[in-house]
Amino acid sequence: MKRTLYNKDHEAFRSVIRDFITKEVVPAFPEWEKAGQAPRWLFKRLGELGCLGFDVPEEYGGLGETSYKFQAIMTEEVARAAVWIGHHHISTGIVLPYLLRLANEEQKRRWLPGCANGDILLAIAMTEPGTGSDLANIRTTAKLSDDGTHYVLNGAKTFITGGFVSDLFVVAARTSPYDPDNRRHGLSLLVVDSTSEGFGRGRRLEKIGRHSMDTAELSFTDVRVPVENLLGEEGEGFTYLGQNLVRERLYIGVCGVAQARAAIRFATEYVKERQVFGKPVASFQNTKFVLAECEAETTAAEAMVDRGVELDDSGELTAADAAKIKLFCTEMSGRVIDKCLQLHGGYGYMLEYPIARLYTDTRVSRITGGTSEVQKSIIAKDLGL
Repeated sequence: MKRTLYNKDHEAFRSVIRDFITKEVVPAFPEWEKAGQAPRWLFKRLGELGCLGFDVPEEYGGLGETSYKFQAIMTEEVARAAVWIGHHHISTGIVLPYLLRLANEEQKRRWLPGCANGDILLAIAMTEPGTGSDLANIRTTAKLSDDGTHYVLNGAKTFITGGFVSDLFVVAARTSPYDPDNRRHGLSLLVVDSTSEGFGRGRRLEKIGRHSMDTAELSFTDVRVPVENLLGEEGEGFTYLGQNLVRERLYIGVCGVAQARAAIRFATEYVKERQVFGKPVASFQNTKFVLAECEAETTAAEAMVDRGVELDDSGELTAADAAKIKLFCTEMSGRVIDKCLQLHGGYGYMLEYPIARLYTDTRVSRITGGTSEVQKSIIAKDLGL
């Protein structure tokens, strides 16, 4: 089906990003996977290309208000090459919007220029060892000092993407005692500098996929966080997290569709070349039917994602909409990539083939940003159930 989401300016941007990924990312990517993280120069280079300052006002070195379509194009091109550009999508696409929406003018002057040029990398610290998708159960505490000048932060976080390379962390913590009758009450967001005394990085967590994207455990032991680093209003953290999860879930849906598209392309190329019983694998009816099913499913999900991007641009994308997109597109992506790997036969299990990397990389999409089960709960609630 013909897509109408992008115009000539978007496609010109796509050409720049595709060229950058082909020439500068793909050749170096195996080394990034071995290292367990992307190099710092990558983010400086992305800053030079204008890929870090989406929606950052021009007076702070950004591009000004920018359609999410440009970030969607980056996601599509990264998936097309079966690589990752570090935790760019976390820093710029998910955490930066917290600063844009909630930071006061002094905070914006302090942080936004570095975010736009690559000097400051961002991460968000929500998940805790005993708290996954249930954000209301966060136990990390931030107690205001007697003189009111700083918070004392204590607790631990886990599964933090970009935890080893980021400079600033948006940390969800309790600034009021835990109330079992109103678990969402008392959560606040604090911006924590990685150089703060008492801030610790634990293990580099080993994952089955996304090896070039570092994932860390974090600890906070009596970390002094200036009150000037409170993001938004005290006690409103749960509301802020819920608002920004909408964009995060849209991104995950965009990524799922893009990875499925890449899998279909890899499988189509492979079955045309691979010979079985003296004939190309592509000549068998089963191959044709499987790829036809994959194409139909992906096209349906793509239409859903495109509509979601348009709604995001107009400010009309709801939490229920985002949940539907994430649920449908990630589940679809898992099915499609699995089928495309099967068409590769034994070679699909070999890491030298990009389909294998897609298979392991995409699995977490049904977990991160709220599990599929959480998305179903959100959708059910929207139905009045």
